[in-house]
Amino acid sequence: MRIITAVLLATSVFGATAAQAEMKLTSKDLTAGKAMADAQVFNSFGCAGKNISPELTWSGAPEATKSFAIMAYDPDAPTGSGWWHWSVFNIPANASEIATGASGDKKLPAGTVEGHTDFGTSGYGGACPPAGDAPHHYQFTVYALSVDKLPLPDTAPGAMVGFYVRANTLDKASVEVTYGR
Repeated sequence: MRIITAVLLATSVFGATAAQAEMKLTSKDLTAGKAMADAQVFNSFGCAGKNISPELTWSGAPEATKSFAIMAYDPDAPTGSGWWHWSVFNIPANASEIATGASGDKKLPAGTVEGHTDFGTSGYGGACPPAGDAPHHYQFTVYALSVDKLPLPDTAPGAMVGFYVRANTLDKASVEVTYGR
């Protein structure tokens, strides 16, 4: 009985109801289950990509959505806590996409904030797993939030952004890609 209760609770918080469409995330730059293109790979730490943030488009957010956040995370990083590659928050509720290369080029919607990555800077930081590792998984997730703004500066690290995002999530959708070298 506890398992069923937990599943129903998770569905009421994150899942779609019969009257609500399922939230979806798509990308022209990322194909779920496939290798990440060099355009989205980091250009440092021994990697020679272009470090261009990917295009992301979402739909099916709950009506109560007041803002969005995007998080990019590598759970396979050999740190004991994964690696935050991108955190974007305070995206207005009327937004439904982020253009290719929007990070750092002032192409993000007005009021949007980019937190710090585990590379130590704000903005997008592409894939760059250690040479010889099995390909890592990169999870790009858009979150529909119940608040207009998160009370965080652009210096907030990914883990802190993730804490506030998860505390205010109505629904979410993800695309996972891989990259190895």
